[in-house]
Amino acid sequence: MIEEKDEFKLKRLGITDSKLLTPKKREALFDKIKDNYSHKIITVDCAEIDDAVNGKDSLNLNWLEARKAAEIINYMKPDVVYLDCPSTNIKAFTEYVRELLDNKDVKIISEHKADLKYVVVGAASILAKVVRDRRIVEIERVIKKKIGSGYPSDPKTKEFLEKNYKKHPEFIRKSWASYQNLIKKKGQSRLDTF
Repeated sequence: MIEEKDEFKLKRLGITDSKLLTPKKREALFDKIKDNYSHKIITVDCAEIDDAVNGKDSLNLNWLEARKAAEIINYMKPDVVYLDCPSTNIKAFTEYVRELLDNKDVKIISEHKADLKYVVVGAASILAKVVRDRRIVEIERVIKKKIGSGYPSDPKTKEFLEKNYKKHPEFIRKSWASYQNLIKKKGQSRLDTF
């Protein structure tokens, strides 16, 4: 969260969408953002994401993201909010967030690619990406294995998943297509042996 008059300070740092920055640059910016600006970071575990993907409590991934955004907004109490909308229906997403807010008068600007368009959203994306990447490193330390980027399209992550899906289920999103396909394949293999 930043005063509108101070946004130029974020721009001067070179902040943009985290996906456009190198890991080294994100790390350098992370501490500058975290140490100088109000923020709230929350994490969501695999089970909660899986529950949303599977429709538990009438959720989906977009509504889960909306709930987490509202949680942060209620904590931070800003006057204006910029959201990077994950939904194809920006209006419905924005209305859902508003329903969850304590202060219904907060101005919400919700757009696709907001992390590229608004420097404050870019800063938030840097915080989120660095926390996520650090969590991957932490998991690797705990299980003493390399897991790649942790994204399902990563060949190293796919290899880890195939070899370790039973050993470390607490770190795996069961709703991933990669995981679902692996389970189906393993189930078919067992049936084929009879």
